[in-house]
Amino acid sequence: MTGVEHPVIRTPDQRIRVFVSSTLRELAEERRAVREAVERMRLAPVMFELGARPHPPRSLYRSYLEQSDVFVGIYGASYGWVAPGEEVSGLEDEYNLAPRSMPKLIYVKDVPDRDEKLAELIARIQADDTAAYLHFETAEELGERVAADLATLLAERFDESRADAAASAEPDLAARVPAPYTTTIGRDGELAELRALLAGGEHRVVSLIGPGGIGKSRLAIVAAHANADLFPDGVYFVPLEGVLEPGLLLPTIAYVLGIRDTGADSLEERIAQSLDDRRVLIVLDNFEQIVDEAPVLVRLYTLAPNACFLVTSRTILRIRGERVFDVDTLGLPPADAPATLAQARSSAACVLFAERAAAVKPDFELTEANASDVIEICRRLDGLPLAIELAAAKVRLLPPADIATRLGRALPLLSAPVRDLPDRHRTMRATIDWSVGLLAEDQREMLEDLGVFGARFTLDAVEAVGASRPWGDHAIETLAALIDASLVRQMDQDGRSVFSLLAIVREYALEALEKRGDADELKIAHAEHYLGLVKRVAPRLRGPGQVDAVTELGLEVPNLRAAARHLVQTGRLEEAADFAWSLIVYWWISGYFADVRVWMLELLASGRPMSDRARAIAAFFTTWAEMWQQPSVEVVSTLGESARLFAESGDDHAAAMVQTARATTRLQFPDLDPEVARAELDDAVVRLQRFGDRWSESLAEVALGQLGVVCQDIAAATGHFDRAVQIADEADDAFTRIVAGNNRARFRFLIGMRDECEEEFLLTLRLSILLRFVDGATYGIEGMCALAAARGEAWRAGALAGAAATIRQTTGIFDIEEFAVHRQPLAAIRAADPDAVAAGERAGRDMSLAEAIALALPDADAETRRSAAAW
Repeated sequence: MTGVEHPVIRTPDQRIRVFVSSTLRELAEERRAVREAVERMRLAPVMFELGARPHPPRSLYRSYLEQSDVFVGIYGASYGWVAPGEEVSGLEDEYNLAPRSMPKLIYVKDVPDRDEKLAELIARIQADDTAAYLHFETAEELGERVAADLATLLAERFDESRADAAASAEPDLAARVPAPYTTTIGRDGELAELRALLAGGEHRVVSLIGPGGIGKSRLAIVAAHANADLFPDGVYFVPLEGVLEPGLLLPTIAYVLGIRDTGADSLEERIAQSLDDRRVLIVLDNFEQIVDEAPVLVRLYTLAPNACFLVTSRTILRIRGERVFDVDTLGLPPADAPATLAQARSSAACVLFAERAAAVKPDFELTEANASDVIEICRRLDGLPLAIELAAAKVRLLPPADIATRLGRALPLLSAPVRDLPDRHRTMRATIDWSVGLLAEDQREMLEDLGVFGARFTLDAVEAVGASRPWGDHAIETLAALIDASLVRQMDQDGRSVFSLLAIVREYALEALEKRGDADELKIAHAEHYLGLVKRVAPRLRGPGQVDAVTELGLEVPNLRAAARHLVQTGRLEEAADFAWSLIVYWWISGYFADVRVWMLELLASGRPMSDRARAIAAFFTTWAEMWQQPSVEVVSTLGESARLFAESGDDHAAAMVQTARATTRLQFPDLDPEVARAELDDAVVRLQRFGDRWSESLAEVALGQLGVVCQDIAAATGHFDRAVQIADEADDAFTRIVAGNNRARFRFLIGMRDECEEEFLLTLRLSILLRFVDGATYGIEGMCALAAARGEAWRAGALAGAAATIRQTTGIFDIEEFAVHRQPLAAIRAADPDAVAAGERAGRDMSLAEAIALALPDADAETRRSAAAW
């Protein structure tokens, strides 16, 4: 490069740009095929013949390369012309000028003879780890390959850096399965055995059985990471430590799989549909507290024959298809062997002690002087990993000899209250007793009080719940002491510091709290804090703060569950019902209706007196699923009773909301009486306007628009959909804008308003990404599929259809057949160009949600790209 400044030469289009490099005349047919493939995907082909040429050729293609995103090289027989004064042809110069970070797709045509210099260039490209290299024979084959390969690159549009994306070997797995807190020691044999069991395919449920603290969860996590290659369709980790109600097993599994419960179909059916013939591993951690639900797994693996379940439990499940794997303690030196340094170093238990001790006291190491004491400690603790970790944490205060002596005194004594438990259970409980016994009184009380929290909690929550406790004035220092004792763990999550207890420590803490007689007081304090949080956040669930509010609540789900449980258990039914009702927007967006239904059933089964309003709320939430699964006269009647109870309790606002739901249920009746539904919805709209509830009013207008579609009243449908969108826009509410916008866009497509509906689909897709609303994103992708099909973009339409179908299958999203706007145009273009549609569908079925969004949104802004990549 010289110091001469070159004028900026703009490429023909500013979407994702694909630079096409080849000889011109020799490969003219192939260039046309590649151009068509790129344009089918609504990307911009950057080709020498497409631009005006007031500049020298080399300046032109240099500038084009600088503005391009992907490099496609097509090589045949000719090396190309070498200009006077140049050492290489334009073909090689283009490859040399392409940035190393730019993805390069290289296609070499099979020809009988090739220029020697081109052969040398191809050999150099083959050694370039930034280039993908494929052969082809015909222009048609080339076009299909280019389209499929570009589809796999589109997700990079959403990454902060291509280098980061390339460096991440298994991004999905890392997001689903937690990383072990520390290194895993002494489990190589078990991991090899588990791989053999999982690889064989004949064991549907592999249960890791052992007492608390033996390392079942860690072994399951490490095994999940180590065996991801056996499960090409995904590995999922389902934590069950905070799931105490049997009815929450399926909702928890569904949520981890990405299935959002909005009421359509039973969760069991939706999970089975999602898994179908996919080869997946599902890790269910801490199953013992809901072991009576084990037969559910039999039904799931019967419906999903390629799914495998890896379960951790303290007790055997005793179900058909279970393969029990007893998790053993860590290896100890032989009982009759001398307690030497060599023996300690060859023992996994002693190595674990040394590593964890060094973590709290960096200068600690196994020596001749301490080897016998470390061996004695590990023997007394029976090789139990958690017990060893708790003991090792004490080396900050005590040398190994003192730890061994104190253990010798403590374990027999403290084991006595739990002698009905198996030996290793007693050892683990006694070790926790000993570890807790070394705490100061306020530290011990804090640990027990923390048992009321869910799987994770923040310092703010600890300080709020402990405001009236003895440790309340020095919560930070006390919490730090518990972290030092390895009884509390700290981690970073989404930019904030959170804390957690291991399941067995939480169980111990809550049991101690119950014995102390303070459990109800702490449960109430916990519930009060989260009631306050909900009261602060709930108003922002409607309007401009919605996205942030949904994100904030998403970080608190374990404690929202715990708070609801505490309210029901302590008899505060009115507050439990109000808690559920105030979060109706969140439950809907995030798909937690099944959870709420469990709490409401418990509320109704409590036998305690409750107000009409609480009964109305419970009736609504327990009927919600049936609105979609089995719309019937009975459902309409129950919702009518809920509306009546709301009205009689003085909450006419809630009554109007339920009336909207009742009318929406009527729309699904095959023998719909339109006048009854219209009268209910019109009345609901008037009442909702009186209360200023723009959120519910917009949804009621959507239902009126759908009624217009069913009745083929175009004017009415147009007016109501327009009104629904207007209300959502005025309220600046993302959720209702998505629902109203998708319905209006589908309707506009059906009546031929193609340009207007494209703008709407793109908007709702962007909003769905920000809200992480899978349903809305899927409707948007299908809308863009319909438009692509109508425009003759066969491959792109097929890819979007395949991607949407996969999303619906894996997430269980329900749709009304009459509103599936892409079906008819896709069928039409399939008849005209079946091969291209089929090729697109094959590519689309393998796309992630982010890749599908990239294909539908080629011009996404930076914020949208970041949000989609993090989804």
